[in-house]
Amino acid sequence: MGHIEKLKKLPPEREKVETVKILRQLSKASQSLGELKGIAKTIPNQAMLVNAVVLQEAKDSSEIENIITTQDELYKALASQNKQPSQVKEVINYRKAIFTGFELIKQQGFLRVKDIETIQKTIIENNAGIRAMSGTVLKNDKTGEIRIYKGTVTVMY
Repeated sequence: MGHIEKLKKLPPEREKVETVKILRQLSKASQSLGELKGIAKTIPNQAMLVNAVVLQEAKDSSEIENIITTQDELYKALASQNKQPSQVKEVINYRKAIFTGFELIKQQGFLRVKDIETIQKTIIENNAGIRAMSGTVLKNDKTGEIRIYKGTVTVMY
C-alpha cells in the first residue's frame, strides 16, 4: 500500500525545472508543435479532427467506468435527435463536458470550483456537486491494489 507525499507549493524551484535536459526537450516539443501547426493548416475542416479526437477521449475515459459503447453508436447519436441508450448518452455528455471545460479555460484562463461543478453537472445531469468524505478507498480492479485515504477527500458525484 502506497502513501501520499505532501505536494510542494507551486511554482517549483526554477533550478529544478530549467535543467539542460528539460530545456532540450522543450525545444524539440516546440519544433514538433510548429510542424503540427503547419500540417494542421492543410486540413480543410480542422473541427472534424478535433471532434473525432474529443469523442474518442470521451469514449475511452468512459470505459474506465465500465461504460462501453462503439464509435458507430456515438456518431449515430450525434446525428440523431432520438432518445439514446444511457451508456451512449453518458459518453456524449462527457464529450460536451470536455468542450465546456475547454471553452471556460479559453475565456478565463483557468477553472474555478464552480466551473468544475458545471462540467461535472454536464456529465451526470444532476446538481449533486462536491462533498467532503472521510476515509475514501480506491481499488485498482486490475492489480487489486487498495489505497485508503484518511482525512477529508473531496469527492464528486
